[in-house]
Amino acid sequence: SGGRTSAVPPPSGDTIVTDVPGLLELGFSPRWQALFAPHADAGRVPARVVRTDRGSSLVATAEGIARAKRSAGLRRSGGLPAVGDWVALHAPAGLDTPLIEAVLDRAGAIARGAAGRTSDVQVLAANVDVVFVTAPIAEPPHLRRIERELALAWDSGAVPVVVLTKADLCDDPDAARAAVEAIAPGAEVLVTRALAGGGIAALRERVAGHRTAVLIGPSGAGKSTLVNALLGEERQATRAVRVSDGRGRHVTVARELVALPGGGVLIDTPGLRELALVGAEEGIGAAFPEIEQAARGCRFRDCAHEDEPGCAVRAAVEAGDLPEERLASWHKLVRESRSAARRSDARLRAEDERRWKAISKAAKAISRQRDARGR
Repeated sequence: SGGRTSAVPPPSGDTIVTDVPGLLELGFSPRWQALFAPHADAGRVPARVVRTDRGSSLVATAEGIARAKRSAGLRRSGGLPAVGDWVALHAPAGLDTPLIEAVLDRAGAIARGAAGRTSDVQVLAANVDVVFVTAPIAEPPHLRRIERELALAWDSGAVPVVVLTKADLCDDPDAARAAVEAIAPGAEVLVTRALAGGGIAALRERVAGHRTAVLIGPSGAGKSTLVNALLGEERQATRAVRVSDGRGRHVTVARELVALPGGGVLIDTPGLRELALVGAEEGIGAAFPEIEQAARGCRFRDCAHEDEPGCAVRAAVEAGDLPEERLASWHKLVRESRSAARRSDARLRAEDERRWKAISKAAKAISRQRDARGR
């Protein structure tokens, strides 16, 4: 592979930049090499999606960064590459714009429900090994949001790590950490002071070995500051923190993949106002293991942990072993996830019906043409 292990530089227009990390530095492990092998036999080129824009994507190849578009076949199939995807490019000599012919099967993805009441799903990042759930503690941490983001992270199959930011603006970082650890069983909780470099080495360790990490969190959580600290350079733009309340304003406007010095890949994301869960009940279960454990003692297997007799979960709340707010949060996320799954099922059924109607209409048209020719 060769090349230096540093941040993937932004391209100038649509030109190819040659001084970029090789594919191994971007995580092209034996798994991806094996999945790509059939495409190599067809003369395709491996690449990883660095950023997606309307109608095209920036992709990193062994030769550099190029702007690519979806092939007609991929558009027909509905394939939509996301940041972090590995793709197969059709890039023969003389072709101005490479074509993305296929997206390799994902190892997992961070996905959320699209804003509003639609049943669409938006993939935030693909093929991620570690999810850095960022939460500022200049003010008391937003525990309910952290629970939601942990459910999303666990559901992706990646390892979640809660990263508490802006500890230098917090009166009692230890108390904030303890509060988060209480609602994040099974997840590591790290405290960072990015501007002073505190906690950055620990983050680098979590991404070592060419692993891919993604940063998620609310606007103003300090994600761009963390990216700059991990890169060792001011690559991501940040805005000054307001003295009045210690809040900064994020300026990340697109998800983007960067390679870190010394190994590892990082995907930065804009601050997300809405983070709707879609069919994430496994992730919710992992984020609330104490509820899953208590539920084993319920009288009924399908107990909803509300007013059913013999509910061991409600009994744990009444005994003071399970905080009421944890159960309320669990109920909220489960209802939301199931509602989204029902909407998605309805959408899929409607799509199937439209497709079969179109097929039936086309078959009838062909039959009429044959009958006309036979007369």
